[in-house]
Amino acid sequence: MRAVTLVAPGLVLVDDHWPEPRTGPSEVLVEIRGVGLCGSDAAVVAGHRAVPRLPWVLGHEAYGMIRSVGAEVTDRHPGQLVAIEPNYPCLACPTCLTGATSGCVRRRIAGISEPGMLAERVSVPAGFTWPIPATWRGEDIVCIEPLSVAVNAVGLAGPGPGRRCLVLGAGSQGQLVCLAAQQAGAAVHVTDPHAGRLALARELGALPDDGACDYPVVIETSGAVSAFEQAVERAAPGGRVVVVGQSEAPARVSTFRIVQRRLTIRGCLIYDHPGGFARTLEAISAHDLRPGRVLRARYSAADAPRAFAESAGVAGKSWISFEEETA
Repeated sequence: MRAVTLVAPGLVLVDDHWPEPRTGPSEVLVEIRGVGLCGSDAAVVAGHRAVPRLPWVLGHEAYGMIRSVGAEVTDRHPGQLVAIEPNYPCLACPTCLTGATSGCVRRRIAGISEPGMLAERVSVPAGFTWPIPATWRGEDIVCIEPLSVAVNAVGLAGPGPGRRCLVLGAGSQGQLVCLAAQQAGAAVHVTDPHAGRLALARELGALPDDGACDYPVVIETSGAVSAFEQAVERAAPGGRVVVVGQSEAPARVSTFRIVQRRLTIRGCLIYDHPGGFARTLEAISAHDLRPGRVLRARYSAADAPRAFAESAGVAGKSWISFEEETA
């Protein structure tokens, strides 16, 4: 079968003879229809995030059609359209038992610690597939996983109806945070040095940054150290800063300013199972979110190497379709 693989840092190839997956008794075999690209995929390709071996199947933001189910699976069936939740916590450790599955130290991650989703067929734990109405657009389904991160971040930030919220970074994750915060009723302002990203955010309904330093809620999505420093400076007294973007570089932040302004700073690591995906699917069903609006580049599986090479320059999100339609 066809799979998109990393064979060396910076070198992505399409392998037409990748081995078929084996499906365990509690798993389902999914025929992949689409996979979104994100920053963690780019980090793997660049060699900044280690994977167990090479060649390695990339990707984790996927959806597709169930083709067969394992012997122990009773609540999924062939022909179901599903979104895949690509983070598999153990569900048994003390952290998981509190409900905070995102902090599971044994969490398995598709495309990082487990083979990824950029293949014609993959085997997935049945409990981490989410049935989707057949009427939903593929463009929206492929955005469910990163939108779940955005919904979690907005939930932690608690902007509330009418409250001003500043989103730092208008990359694809920032765009989805803007959509989720608008759905929560916030007055969303966004800033980014990339003119194309700012234009897309405005198209999606975000307001320009007004330069104020009194935002009750600030959500940092870029991972740039300077953006985190700015987030602390731009928050209002008593405000809340939620950090989605990650960097290993140290930031220069005054604890005096944090304490004197009584700021709350909260890290947002993906989402918890099963509530994260459940809340996102409910939000899409109940509101006109249409997260696929952030997509700005579509590629065929054969063009996957080009998709990875060009993704950093795309103002919105890129994705790869395994259906035979070209970009």
